[in-house]
Formats: sequence, structure tokens, C-alpha cells
Amino acid sequence: MSYYLDLFSPQTHKAFSDSNRDISGFRLRQLNAAKKIKIGDKLICYITNISRWTGILEVTSSYFEGLTPIFYEKDDPFIVRFKVKPIVWLSYEESIPIHEDKIWKSLSYTKELDENYPHWTGFLRNSLRKMDDSDGKLLENLLINQSQKRRLYPLSENDKRKVQPMKMRTHDSSEVIVNVPEDTEITDPQVNEDTLLNESKRIQALIAKIGESMGYKIWIPKNDRSRVIVYWNPKENVLLDNLPMNYDEVTIKTIEQIDVIWIDRSSIVRAFEVEHTTAIYSGILRMADLMALQPNINIRSHIVAPQERRDKVFSEITRPVFNTLERGALYKSCTFLSYDAIEEIANQKTLKHLRESVINDYDEQVSE
Repeated sequence: MSYYLDLFSPQTHKAFSDSNRDISGFRLRQLNAAKKIKIGDKLICYITNISRWTGILEVTSSYFEGLTPIFYEKDDPFIVRFKVKPIVWLSYEESIPIHEDKIWKSLSYTKELDENYPHWTGFLRNSLRKMDDSDGKLLENLLINQSQKRRLYPLSENDKRKVQPMKMRTHDSSEVIVNVPEDTEITDPQVNEDTLLNESKRIQALIAKIGESMGYKIWIPKNDRSRVIVYWNPKENVLLDNLPMNYDEVTIKTIEQIDVIWIDRSSIVRAFEVEHTTAIYSGILRMADLMALQPNINIRSHIVAPQERRDKVFSEITRPVFNTLERGALYKSCTFLSYDAIEEIANQKTLKHLRESVINDYDEQVSE
């Protein structure tokens, strides 16, 4: 018997809580990991955004693929599934915060870290990661004990907003999630801006290389090219000198500033903004500007950032200003991609045979 990580957002935690709790689903990109799971293995469940351990699910079947929506009315992305038996399942306030000393000072990947260290989430990036037996047993014992005692860990005001996101009505009477971020940004003084910038340019180059391998033309802002081609040597005629589109001058100038664009003939296939600064704003603003200028444009857009910046991206992308656009809320058309996801896609051996839709297996959208 082995232990594996099972990640839930506050919204998928609620969806599972409201279900029969007999199936746990994962994205298609986790198929290879799912093949390693055996009947009797245990999934240790963790709620992202509010950083709490919430349950234990025992696997009772081999994996299977199902397209019938379980937790969502349509477009349920969690199609790689297991039948499970809940051993422990806790409410938000009963779930144990990871920063509790009995957890933080014992887990193999946190015990050597200061609890204020901002980049501690490395292990908690993907579901179905195999856990050290010692970590799994520790969490299993603590969760079983908590299910018997039911101690409450009250949610902070910030966590309450994540669990029950605010909504507003737009001009067309539809409801969208909104967020009013607080100025609580924590930076790591050990990481300087030059290091962050170099890493972002390397990721920018990887995105360009992935698009090139799939047969697309690539646009990169001219001011970025000298730093990006340090990591990428494009083939002849792949890197475009001009955008092949007939938009007005303001729209073209906006598009020209987007970090990476994959282009098929005269159509934008995917657009990517690679964030390296602590603020996250610039790329989201550019995407919002484009959607405001061309409300009928159909672009799949992505904000690319380190996994530990995921919550910050979601926080910013759900600001009210981005959710009253004529074409609809920005978060519905602009998703998050982690640096790790880009690395994983770039390292696929069959990359040249893949199409742009592979991104759908890796990106993450704000849960409603």
C-alpha cells in the first residue's frame, strides 16, 4: 500500500462533498501517474488556496476514463477516475492547516523551512505524486484522529473569500466571480530580479520552441528577442518580423507586446504572457486590453507563472475591472499555466506530433 497526493480547490472540495464521494477524478495529463495507482492505495487529500489537509480516500478500483460530467454540469475536466471509499473527509474548518507545528515540523519537504518561506509549495503542485511513507502515515494518523475529535480551525477572512468567492452581476445580467486583492505580497529577498527575468526568458523560449515543434509561426516582442534566442534557435522563417493581421493600429500595437504568440497563417492560435515580477499585473492587463479592443476576437490566452504564483494570478484575474468586459469575464477565456507544465510539455518525446490542444490538459481555470 502506498500514499499519493490528491489536490482539491475549495470549489472541487465542495463539489466532492456534495457528491456521493465514491469517485475521485483527475485531468488527462495525469494518466501516466494514474496507471501506477493500485487498489488499496490511499489518496491523502489537500485543499489548495487555503492550505489544509482534509481527507483520506482509499482506492477501490483501477483507473478508468469517463466523459460523463460528475461534479460539473458540463465540461468536467477530471476524466481520469478512480472509485474510492472515504476513510476521512473533513469540512473546511475541520481540515488541518499545513502550518500547524505537528505537520509543518514533521513533513519531509517542510520541516527544514521557515514557515514564512514563500516557495514551500513545490511538492504540492500536482495530484497523484507518490508521498514518502513517513509523510503518508503521519498525515493518515493525524486525519483519523481529527475525524474523531473534530477540532475546529476557523478560516481567516482571506480564506473565507477563497471558499465563498464574491460574485457580481455584469451588464448582461450574468454572474461572475470577483476578487478584491489585499496588498499582502511576500517576496523572497534571496531571489533577485535578474534571476527571475532570466528564468522568465527561458520559459518564454520554451513556449516558442513548443509552438515551433507543432508547426506554428511564432511572434515574440522585438525588445525581447535578443534575450529569448539565447535559449532558442528558431528555424528560418519561424520567428515573424511582422504580424500578419488586419487590425487597427492600437490593436496591433497591443498584440505586439504579448510575450509569445503561436500563429497559423493569419490567425492567433494561442497567446502567452510569462510573468516574472511579483505584481503579476502586466500580462493580465495586456490580455484585458486586447479583449476590450476586440470583443469578438477568439483567442485562447494564458498567464504563465511559477506554481507558487497560481493563487496570485487567480486573485488578480478576478478583479472587478477584468470581469465587466463586453465579451465576458476575462478569467473565462484566460487560464493559468505553471512553469512546470511548460517544462513537462516541452520534454514530451512526441511533441512534434502533438497539437495545440495539449495545453488544455495542463492549464487551470478559475473554479466557479
